[in-house]
Amino acid sequence: MTRRLPTIHGITEHDAGPWRMERLDLEFDNGERRRYERLHGRGHGAVIVVPMLDAQTALLVREYAAGMHRYELGLVKGRIDAGETPEQAADRELKEEAGYGARSLQVLRSITLAPTYMSHQTHLVLARDLYEERLPGDEPEELEVVPWKLDALDQLILREDFSEGRSIAALFVVREWLRMQAANR
Repeated sequence: MTRRLPTIHGITEHDAGPWRMERLDLEFDNGERRRYERLHGRGHGAVIVVPMLDAQTALLVREYAAGMHRYELGLVKGRIDAGETPEQAADRELKEEAGYGARSLQVLRSITLAPTYMSHQTHLVLARDLYEERLPGDEPEELEVVPWKLDALDQLILREDFSEGRSIAALFVVREWLRMQAANR
């Protein structure tokens, strides 16, 4: 079923820290009017990187997660700076967080966090043909790099210290994308 998007009759905005909060006055096809709120990030989006050490092994990083007040395993990720492409941001973040650069960077898709109330999108970037190179980053301590086999994702997703939804989704997307590429050869 294809539906026409609701009509926006008005938008009011206010600052909410690093976000801009919008209130939308919407009218749906059936005449119902509602107010929705959504958050817009200030910036140029973000990247999440799946660095492949070899055809079967992704690199994870362990870093302090203030929201959970614990160390979490996850993927390299970060903001896209002004003037950067997602590929450039992914390469920079990979060098800052994991100490690797990539000769091959490919954006596979975008991932949203909570699309019913947030406009934020994260570009999923597959990084291959890695080489060692480190750039200074904004992390307060060097991150531990943890290799993980893609065929052991079932074990990874059951770990208490691997809970970030974008990392879980990104690894499954990449695993399936790589399987499809191998099958088409």
